Amino acid sequence: MERTIEIQSVDLVNLYGPNDKKWNHLKQHFPKLRIVARGNEVKVMGEEQEIIRFEEKFRQVVNYLNHFNRLTVGVIDSIINTPTHQQPELTNDDDVLVYGNQGLQVKAVTKNQKRIVEASEKNDMVFAVGPAGTGKTYTAVALAVRALKNKEVKRIILTRPAIEAGEHLGFLPGDLKEKLDPYMQPLYDGLRDMIPSERLAEFLESGVIQIAPLAFMRGRTLDKSFVILDEAQNATSAQMKMFLTRMGKSAKFIITGDITQIDLPKPQQSGLMKAMKLLENIEGIAIVGLDNKDIIRHPLVDRILKAYDNEKGLSGANGAPQHLGE
Repeated sequence: MERTIEIQSVDLVNLYGPNDKKWNHLKQHFPKLRIVARGNEVKVMGEEQEIIRFEEKFRQVVNYLNHFNRLTVGVIDSIINTPTHQQPELTNDDDVLVYGNQGLQVKAVTKNQKRIVEASEKNDMVFAVGPAGTGKTYTAVALAVRALKNKEVKRIILTRPAIEAGEHLGFLPGDLKEKLDPYMQPLYDGLRDMIPSERLAEFLESGVIQIAPLAFMRGRTLDKSFVILDEAQNATSAQMKMFLTRMGKSAKFIITGDITQIDLPKPQQSGLMKAMKLLENIEGIAIVGLDNKDIIRHPLVDRILKAYDNEKGLSGANGAPQHLGE
């Protein structure tokens, strides 16, 4: 008997291992079968019952790799030698949101980052507002990747206003993607930490993960999606209303921003503050404020922010209004 198994959405480099070491180790457990792998297809030849056993164990190996982003020969041995009904559930340890690349464990570290996680689990729309370096975007991206891995959503959509931060960049060469990439780089950075490069490229190519400027959201209905609006302080009131009303069925929205870094040209006003004031008491919407205690970048970032806040005479640590939950 012969059967072809297609491998979908998996990091083939991690699956096969250097010089096919892990793949050859896997095949040694099935000496009665002839197994040939070409790219994302595996051809198996032999007796039917042995092929069925291989396919079952192989799916478990792939599921483990997809969940934890790592695979060792020891894990392969454990999966194959453990009866299917005794296989442990693939659950995250402690507060791990996502198992990233090279053993990275992405967790919500600070109190307010944990509040973002809790708010997202209880609400379909969350505003996360605070100063630079507090992990707003990174936590939101981790939640989106987790939802995709758990098949809670079918796609991730990441967007932000294409506003220059106090600079006039002028003409940018290249196609549309190349022109937009500089604005979207912080979103790419988070994804690269959490998803293997080959798999991320596949997701971007197929549209499972979409990164686009805010203006491209007009006219869309975003169903079964985890959607993040980053740098929301640079969205106008009209853009914010347009974005918030894109929400479709089974969707999750997280809106992140820093009201102390508004780059909109005058006299345009940020739509973030208006949206929070209008929506703060609506069921299903949560607002989480972060402050300097949540900063997880270099310690100097906290001192820099305090110096600027003192110079401007802003109220509180970051100038955020009291209704943000401080």
